[in-house]
Amino acid sequence: MLKRLLIITYYWPPTGGSGVQRWVKFSKYLPEFGWQPVVYTPENPEQLARDESLLKDIPACAEVIKTHISEPYAIYRRLTGGKAGQEVNPVNAQKKSWKQRLSLWVRGNCFIPDPRVGWVRPSVRFLKKYLREHPVDAVVTTGPPQSVHLIGLRLKKELGLRWIADFRDPWTEMFYYKHLGLSAAADRRHRRLEQAVLDGADKIISVSPPVAADFQARTKTPVILITNGFDEDDFRTSSFAPGVNTPQRPRTEIRLVHTGLFAADGNPLNLWDALAERCKADPDFRARLQIRLAGKVDAAVTDAIRARGLGDNLVELGYLPHDETVREQLEADFLLLPLRREPEYAKVLPGKIFEYLAARRPVLGIGQEDGAAASVLRDAAAGEMFDWNKKEELLAFLDAEHPQAAGIERYTRRALTERLAEVL
Repeated sequence: MLKRLLIITYYWPPTGGSGVQRWVKFSKYLPEFGWQPVVYTPENPEQLARDESLLKDIPACAEVIKTHISEPYAIYRRLTGGKAGQEVNPVNAQKKSWKQRLSLWVRGNCFIPDPRVGWVRPSVRFLKKYLREHPVDAVVTTGPPQSVHLIGLRLKKELGLRWIADFRDPWTEMFYYKHLGLSAAADRRHRRLEQAVLDGADKIISVSPPVAADFQARTKTPVILITNGFDEDDFRTSSFAPGVNTPQRPRTEIRLVHTGLFAADGNPLNLWDALAERCKADPDFRARLQIRLAGKVDAAVTDAIRARGLGDNLVELGYLPHDETVREQLEADFLLLPLRREPEYAKVLPGKIFEYLAARRPVLGIGQEDGAAASVLRDAAAGEMFDWNKKEELLAFLDAEHPQAAGIERYTRRALTERLAEVL
């Protein structure tokens, strides 16, 4: 008989991003290792997109429970005159209108730790009743939103359940935390809640080695590293067989592909400058170059590309189902990995990096050369990370021959789920 694992998550089904689909993929393989996933999630979440194609990964034995959530995003839309979720990263260092600044101050100081905090109390009330009638062997909360962990903290205190807190991102060390406009009192409350979660959980899971080390330095609770990864099945079902170094399509184009969220504070202006200079000097390169962007992209990124005369080379694919995103990765000549220009981002491992590894296409990274993402690229010989100020090196990378990524088996979703089962 399978043991029952209650998974409390905001995203179900998630967007196609590799990080937030983490628990769909864990759920897919958990039954192989003796666990039945029982998922608790909002029935009406605010999301950039939902990828229904990922529902095929949910095993038949999974149980999904949904309850209503009240969120303040309708007020945000009225205040700013926009749509909820229209910005890739509204909490950043970019210039903002007074309405955006006001809404950000309200978000940071009145909704702690985040605007989903109103879901905590009704969820605890609902789950206490549910768990008395339908016991589970362990509980996992996965954030962000970090308010999800407060549900686990309350259940731990009131029911004594085994509870594991999974941090897909840091909390107070997150790169945008400093842009929330927090008062001293709000900052103290964030840090108290974070420490209560770290100390109250039976175990902590982190997806990045530097973040895991930061957490372990602050708590006696065991902190375990389980990164994000890639699902081999996603790549086997593509018409392009993985493991082949040359795309199986006519080499009439040079495809630079980016998949997932592309925020303005990660806009690689040095790359667009370098490509514009090459296009000006080489008409054949200009005719063949395609900059293919799949996913949610800030307007500042596409504006910068067009401003450099590369509008004809830009292919905006918009949001794609996950299987189509994988195809774009597999048929790329180069995969773009621009990181956000925040010092804290050096500790972050973007979820897409692992699918980039699985695609076995050269990864052109732009960001912190000594960060966690750069380390993964080096270890797998999958590409290279360049500082934002470099240009000539980027063009040299495009001209060079590159080996295939190696030693990436430890990042498969099945292997990572086996590690999770050991932790459970």
